[in-house]
This record gives sequence, structure tokens and C-alpha cells, in this order.
Amino acid sequence: MIDAAGQALGALDETFAYAMADAAGDPSLEAAVQLRIAWKHNLSDGDPVRSRDAAARAGALAALGGDQVAEAMALTVRARMGRILGDPGAEAILAEALALPAPEVPLGMRNAPQYLAVRHALFDDRLDDARKQLMVLLPAVQRTGSAEDVFEVLRSLTEVELRSGRCTAASARARQALELTIEAGLSPGPAWYVAAMAEATGGSFGRAAGYARRGIQASHEEHDQVFLSRSLHALGLVELATGEAAKAVATLRRVAELEAAQKVVDPSILRWHGELAEALVAADATDEAARLLDSVRSVARGLGRTGVVAALDRARGLCLSAQGEADAAVQLLEATAQRFETLRLPLERGRTLLALARVERRRRRRAPARVALLAAAEVFERAGATPWTELAREPAAGDGGRTEAATAAALTEAETRLALLVSQGASNQEAAAKLFLSVKTVEARLTRIYQKLDVRSRAQLATALATALRATR
Repeated sequence: MIDAAGQALGALDETFAYAMADAAGDPSLEAAVQLRIAWKHNLSDGDPVRSRDAAARAGALAALGGDQVAEAMALTVRARMGRILGDPGAEAILAEALALPAPEVPLGMRNAPQYLAVRHALFDDRLDDARKQLMVLLPAVQRTGSAEDVFEVLRSLTEVELRSGRCTAASARARQALELTIEAGLSPGPAWYVAAMAEATGGSFGRAAGYARRGIQASHEEHDQVFLSRSLHALGLVELATGEAAKAVATLRRVAELEAAQKVVDPSILRWHGELAEALVAADATDEAARLLDSVRSVARGLGRTGVVAALDRARGLCLSAQGEADAAVQLLEATAQRFETLRLPLERGRTLLALARVERRRRRRAPARVALLAAAEVFERAGATPWTELAREPAAGDGGRTEAATAAALTEAETRLALLVSQGASNQEAAAKLFLSVKTVEARLTRIYQKLDVRSRAQLATALATALRATR
């Protein structure tokens, strides 16, 4: 009954109590129940500490009952929760689990040690290793595993292909996962998340947002805290990419709150931190972005998460640019793009080149901006990242200027309000009074608006803004 509930374990407290009573006196059965209690603490309660402790009890009971498969699974849950909590000993616990004899496809692939080894390879950006192991597991679970096991392997394959820059292959795996979910009646939240990420990279931002919202709703209904965070992250990524900075900040702050409530320490598992920082910069909250980057960077460096550090540096480059340190921003972004190439993360490199183009354009260096944009478009096109390719090509108009629609999207909500006031004849002092800002803040924000719209006077601003707004209607 518990296993049939899928992700919806939050309403089964009474069932768990009956199961514990029935299992009393049989260590192997008690271990099986404790394992499922550990899953429930993670999925529904969002509490990896209690999950880890329940898994430790399950492991002790399994050892007492001589059930090495259950013991390996309990160690795997402990290692999974240890990774979430930033425990350096998690790898040693996983190695202990892998050393135990286990069937080729144990019950519950997500709690099998060989599958967690794949997930750790993915988190560490050892993508070739992860893919090779998954291609061994896939035929095995298709022959003898449950639908949930097959879905887990397809989900990880989708994520590996996306990070490797193979968007067409990722989309095919995501479709398989979604079709399997519908056919087998699995919990829909994880499948909508996988579909959203595949669309956000290789399909359509619009469809990605729709899938992410479905994932959010499904995870809410099943009290699945883990995939609620993931679907929110997918939605926030789309909002950031499409220029909806304020929405992206609100969405990604929800992810931050959920991750904090779930005591997640390791930033490599769900990489929302750099995206939230980029959204904060776009929404004129540069100081908050800088604080977030400083706090996460120290954790990522301490844990040796080089891919995460590089993503944080991309956001840091945009932050430096917003703080007026354009030369330092360009230098950092160029170095970060090179690091992503070394790490063989092409889509991350393409996003960094997009950021570099924005910074170069902001300081009116059109030729370097165009070079960066063309390089980004080439990276995205080679990866099959359709919406990102369009994003990289959209600003190219004749001399490298923005199209009218892209110009409108370039302004944050706060910048748009100020631009409207100034274009209607308000002085800096009058705009400051109406917006409850200092004159100095108005002047700085107006400088950024001029740079984004490539204008030099209030008259040009009025014309550019009117044209941009007409293009969005």
C-alpha cells in the first residue's frame, strides 16, 4: 500500500503505524518499514536529518536480520541525505553500500547504491561516467524493474543529456518518461519537471513554463517537497531567460525558502543559486545578489563543486557590471566561459557568452558584444538548444542593436517606471519624489536605462520607449 502511493506519502501516517505494529519482532520487516519512513521524511516532510536517522535504524535492523539488500538500501539513503546535508562522509557511506552484494535491479532503483553513484556523478559533472552507467541500468530495469525504476533511469538520462548539450536526445528521453508516467499511472510531478527542463533547453520557453506549472500543482497536491522545488526552479529559469526578472526573483526565492526548510546544504544538487543572483541583478537588487553569491560560493568551494562555482562566477560577472566594474566583469566572464568549456558544459558556456555580450553592450562595445553573441548562438545551435539559439540571435539587428521587443524586455519593472516618468517630462528630482528614491539612485538607474536602450538624451529615450512598448502590444 505504501509503495503504491508513489510520491504521496504524506497522508499515510496511520498506514505506517499499522505496518510497524505488524512488523514488530521481525528485524527484516521492521527494516523495510523504516526504509519507507526514511523516504517519507525526505519526500513529504522535507527533513533529510530525520530521513538519515530512520535509514540508520533501518540499516541496523537489516544487519540484525541478515538482509544485505535492505542494509545496502539503508546505507544508500544515508549517503543520499548526507550529500544533501553537505556531509563529506557521504561518499564513504555510499562506497560501503556498493561493497555489499545486491541484485542487479534491487527494489526501488532510487535507493539502490549503483543508482546513487550515477546521481553523484551527475552532481559532480562527471557526465560521461553517469551516462555509461545509466546505459547499463536502462535495459536491466526495462527487463525486470518496475515502472518507477524505469522512470528514474529515464529522468537521470534526460538530465545528463541536457547538461552534456545533447538536447534532442534529452527531449526524446523526457517524452519517454512522460509517456511512461501516463501509461503506468505514476505520480505526475516528477514527469512534468523533466518535461519542463527538456523544453526549457531544447524546445520552447512557453511550453516549459506550462509544464513547470503543472509540476508545481501536482507536487503541491502530493505534498512532494523535493519535486516542488525542482518545478519551481524550472519555472524561475524560464522567467529569467525571457526577461521577467521580478517574477523570476519571486519564484526562485520560493525555491530558496523550500531548500532552507529542507536543510539542503550542497548547492550542486539543485543549482538555483546563480539564477536567483542573476534575477536579483536584473531586478536592481545587486547588493542582495552579492551577499547570496558570497555565502554560497564559500560552501561550493569548500565542497569542491567546481561547476557550481563557475555558475556563481557568471552571476558575479553580471553583478560587477551592475556595480560599474565593467572591466572586471568582462575578465571574469571570459575566464568563466573558458572554464565551462574545460568542464565540457556547453550550455553553461553559451549562457556565459550571452552574459558577456550584455556586459559588453552595456559599455557600448558593440564589436565584442556581437562576437560573444555569435559564439553563444553557435554553441546553442550545435547543442540543439532552440530557445536559447533564438535568444542569442534576437538582439542582432543590423549593427548589433536590439529589436524593439527585446529592448522592452531588457528593462526591469523599476527601470520601466522610471523611464516612463522621465519620457513624460519629469525631472530627476520629480521622479525621485514619485518613486520614493534618492536623486543619486535615479541618476544611476537612468544611466543603465540609457545604456540598455542605446540612447543619449531624454528625447531619444521617449522615442525608443514608445517604439518598444508598441512592439510588445
